[in-house]
Amino acid sequence: MTLDRFIETIRTGQFFDCDADVFIARAPGRLDVMGGIADYSGSLVLQRPIAEATWAAFQPTHQGDIRGGSRVLSLGQPNRTASIDLVTAMEYQRARELFTSRETHRWIAYIAGVFLVLVRERGVRLNEGTLLISSSVPEAKGVASSAALEVAVMQAVCAAHSIQLPAHEIAVLCQMAENLVAGAPCGVMDQMTSACGEEDSLLSLLCQPAELQPPVKVPDEMRFWGIDSGERHAVSGADYGSVRCGAFMGFRMITGADKSGGYLANISVDEFERSYQASLPEEMSGAEFLRRYGRTADSLTTVDPARNYKIRQPTAHPVYEHRRVKEFRDLLRDSCPELQLQRLGELMYESHASYSACGLGSRGTDLIVDLVRTAGPKTGLYGARITGGGSGGTVVAVGRADSDRTVADIVEQYANATGYRPHVFSGSSPGACRFGVHRVRL
Repeated sequence: MTLDRFIETIRTGQFFDCDADVFIARAPGRLDVMGGIADYSGSLVLQRPIAEATWAAFQPTHQGDIRGGSRVLSLGQPNRTASIDLVTAMEYQRARELFTSRETHRWIAYIAGVFLVLVRERGVRLNEGTLLISSSVPEAKGVASSAALEVAVMQAVCAAHSIQLPAHEIAVLCQMAENLVAGAPCGVMDQMTSACGEEDSLLSLLCQPAELQPPVKVPDEMRFWGIDSGERHAVSGADYGSVRCGAFMGFRMITGADKSGGYLANISVDEFERSYQASLPEEMSGAEFLRRYGRTADSLTTVDPARNYKIRQPTAHPVYEHRRVKEFRDLLRDSCPELQLQRLGELMYESHASYSACGLGSRGTDLIVDLVRTAGPKTGLYGARITGGGSGGTVVAVGRADSDRTVADIVEQYANATGYRPHVFSGSSPGACRFGVHRVRL
């Protein structure tokens, strides 16, 4: 959707008062090229803003407190409407319980979280208003639909209230909204890509906690595709949470301390193999861990005494992934495309295997990776891996820029095998802060 088309949608739908300004923002989803779940352990990650994006239009209607009830309309299939009634002093836990208690209304938690962090973290007095959302970023596909929603809303609402925030801060506040109100223990890479990404480049982010590095231009002769498996992905799911918890449990065993500080990804592969790998248990019950070590330093997960956790592989994953991502970034700056692609593909396959060893694979994503591997370099494809939080969602593949036909063949093979025809994410677009905010009078 273009800006002109979105404005036309607003006009024809008669959603807003024609005598007041409307503030329009746009934020893309993202394709996790490398890094993924290693973000919460301080890894380098490489993320590509996709062409699919969320649009947000906000029009303040009354001066004063948003507790009076702001109206939210979401255009989609089906259309959804809701109202946000926030008490200024509402605690995050109370807001989380309020907005996530009904599954059909969970989507509003991401928006309510944006309003609440502005009130609580920045002391902003928000006006009542009408918010219109339209998104082409599909939900539960592992392409950061929630981050695109948060960032677009944050941009539009801030502009309407003359609040100036740097892109980096917008991303961090949106992550807080997702962590504390929506209840998803995600890292910050999704929001950073949606806010700060550049078209046709990979956002390079060292998650310690959120250090932006120079973007990595994707060579013209190379391309990345995202292939949707059709299997539902959720960052808030038990698999993602248990793997994250297992990584922090392993780091607690390594450091011997439960206080925050330091990052698991900063342990070199040599040091990990020499000093720690053999001493970490394959798995451990939550009860035993709590008895021996007390707690972890992660504020977003809790060790459940009644369940067993994988320890060694979730701990090893970010150590090896950090090294893989650094090599991947360096290869993209090389000048020999064929050698680049061969090694890039190998690194992606290694990352996929590590996800599976953590328990974050799925039948559909494994099938797509196998189809890419079978097609191979002779058809222009060199590697693939599961993305984001895993357990379904989208697979990213790398290959020569002229390999769209091969990707289309893989889509056909997958559809024939499963009955589900994947959506392919192939384009790129700028992040929200590159796009800016447009102020229009209807």
